[in-house]
Amino acid sequence: MSFAARLASELDQFRRDGVYKRLNYLTSPQAARVRMEGRGEVVILSSNNYLGLCDVPEVVEAGKRALDQYGAGTGSVRFICGTFTIHRELEAALARFVGCESSLTYGSCWNANEGLCPTLLGEQDIVISDQLNHASIIDAIRLAKTITKCQTAVYRHSDMADLEERLKAAKHHRLRLIFTDGIFSMEGDIAKLPDIAALARQYDAVVAVDDSHATGVLGQTGRGTAEHFGMTGEVDIITSTLGKALGGAAGGFTAGPAALTDYLTQRSRPQLFSNALPPTVAGSALAALRYVEQHPELVRRLHENARYFREQLTALGFKPLAGETPIVPIILGETSQAIQMSELLLGEGVFVTGFGYPVVPQGQARVRCQLSAGHTRDDLDFALQAFRRVGTKLGLI
Repeated sequence: MSFAARLASELDQFRRDGVYKRLNYLTSPQAARVRMEGRGEVVILSSNNYLGLCDVPEVVEAGKRALDQYGAGTGSVRFICGTFTIHRELEAALARFVGCESSLTYGSCWNANEGLCPTLLGEQDIVISDQLNHASIIDAIRLAKTITKCQTAVYRHSDMADLEERLKAAKHHRLRLIFTDGIFSMEGDIAKLPDIAALARQYDAVVAVDDSHATGVLGQTGRGTAEHFGMTGEVDIITSTLGKALGGAAGGFTAGPAALTDYLTQRSRPQLFSNALPPTVAGSALAALRYVEQHPELVRRLHENARYFREQLTALGFKPLAGETPIVPIILGETSQAIQMSELLLGEGVFVTGFGYPVVPQGQARVRCQLSAGHTRDDLDFALQAFRRVGTKLGLI
């Protein structure tokens, strides 16, 4: 069997298993309602555009200005001649926003995570990871284990007793790094950051938080998991993205002490051997950050929308996972059922994605709703009526 034929055979199996991912093409900017090729207008409940900033004129215009001022790209890696002044401005603003001394941008948060673990960890060190951490953290740890031979451990999801046991067993390691998501993207729950930080102090460990789904989302002003718990400035390392609440384009960053970001500048391979963010992305992200600071009502509206949608889903008879974030998963069980529900909802004019194995564990397939500050009450009520009709048709409510 040829290489292409083997891949085609595996793709056929994906289709039979109901896990084949079909791309839906949008013909308008990312917003609460979008135009979808072949579908017309739909309410979108599958976007990370938590604050609705993807199409805000100030954000778009800032990207255009940066494009005019700096050109299409950097044409080089950063340490040669690929760093522009807008990168410095963005990194200073990001550090202030998340409450750290310094920050360093990457092409994505995936790059930031993969740049962190192999750079910091050696044979004498250990990284201890939450069981439900994002794939980027998992792959970053695997990469570090392969390259530097560091030790690794996994603790049961948000189980502080299990984390403590892992820390006790790691007492002879030079560096003990606890790595956790801030908001867990598939569950919508929040890391127990105060408890993690207390254990870190007790066992002389360092805490790293991937705040990709929390930056712009948690806390009164959207500064993330640390602000949510009143711990701004107390987290050792924060990684996050610019591709969700902060404009939705691309990019990620690592924030922490100035010594950390300087060390990553010297040694982090994704930083050393990749071009910097395109100027237009840096410009729009900086504008998005400033917009969030000037409009804290967006964060309040996001929280209100999430609370309303969750309450109304429950009133209809659905059982979304408990939580207080704008990620609202409804567990259905089998992958085929999650895919069927998402397809029926799309037919009703609501775009929400079904997830199954291997993205989530076997038997935990779900549709994951994501709310935005850009949604109006009419948008949410339209979506809820679609859920009522589809849920009734499938016998879920």
